[in-house]
Amino acid sequence: MKSIFPALFATIVGISTCSSVWAQQPSKVPNIGYLAFGTLATEMDRNEALRQGLRELGYTEGKNITIEWRFAEGKLDRFPVLAAELVNLKVDMLVTAGPIATGAAKQATSTIPIVMTQDSDPVGAGFVASLARPGGNITGLSSYAPELSGKRLEILKEITPRLSRVAVLGTWSVPGFAEMKKGLDLAAKALKLQLQYLDVRDAQEIESAFQAAVKARADAVITLTSGVLVAHRPETAELAVKHRLPAIYHFSSFVEDGGLMFYGPNVFDLSRRAATYVDKILKGRTPADLPVEQPKKFDFVVNLKAAKKIGLTIPPNVLVRADRVIK
Repeated sequence: MKSIFPALFATIVGISTCSSVWAQQPSKVPNIGYLAFGTLATEMDRNEALRQGLRELGYTEGKNITIEWRFAEGKLDRFPVLAAELVNLKVDMLVTAGPIATGAAKQATSTIPIVMTQDSDPVGAGFVASLARPGGNITGLSSYAPELSGKRLEILKEITPRLSRVAVLGTWSVPGFAEMKKGLDLAAKALKLQLQYLDVRDAQEIESAFQAAVKARADAVITLTSGVLVAHRPETAELAVKHRLPAIYHFSSFVEDGGLMFYGPNVFDLSRRAATYVDKILKGRTPADLPVEQPKKFDFVVNLKAAKKIGLTIPPNVLVRADRVIK
């Protein structure tokens, strides 16, 4: 009778070898889809903020996490296509840079987790049931702060004492616009200001919006959430200066590109903090149970170069409150 030990030994060795191979197999590298309105260049700072947040949590792009970057390049009709493309790639998660991107992602999938980086009003837009308990596949950061509208108008009134009419540039189709308008209307009423709302749906309408503001004798300009304006920041800032209209913007990069003032949430901080949601979801948490966070860091930035071009003197009591002054 032949001994069974050689065969048994071979089987054990084989199992041991296979176990060793399995143990050495690298774990699946998570693949994240990122969707934004602008271009690679205009979104670069926010992209880097997200990468920084991921690095702080131990993730390095191209090593233990991959990111599929998609940019609509200022074209609204590209969003559904790009969102569907990311879903078809079977990404583990979608990260969205703004409410239009979140809306497109929501339409594309109800199962893949979606992390917002800066949505103005996720409840009003129907993205989440509530900030405390989102309830679906979407969570993340909201840029909404009820006091923003009043603060921005107050600052404009401080630097333009005779302020009576303000042109409001934004994109009305942006989810949450109605809520932003409501807050602005209340603030304007308290300050006894008239508002002129101008819808900017594409790049060609930016100049016509400024022409309409000048024709209506607007004294200043305020911008609301608009991917179109963000994607064309230099042109928007230049037109405000050209028409000598003091302007306060909703996004800090406008001031970097020649705009007069910014007051609002630090969007780079929001993008960096979005990485914590990516980490929690990759570790097994569900978006439905992760509360939406609101802004924690606010900035006030003044560009004195733009003020000089407009022929405007910023009062010392306003300048002293600025977190940063561009000279």
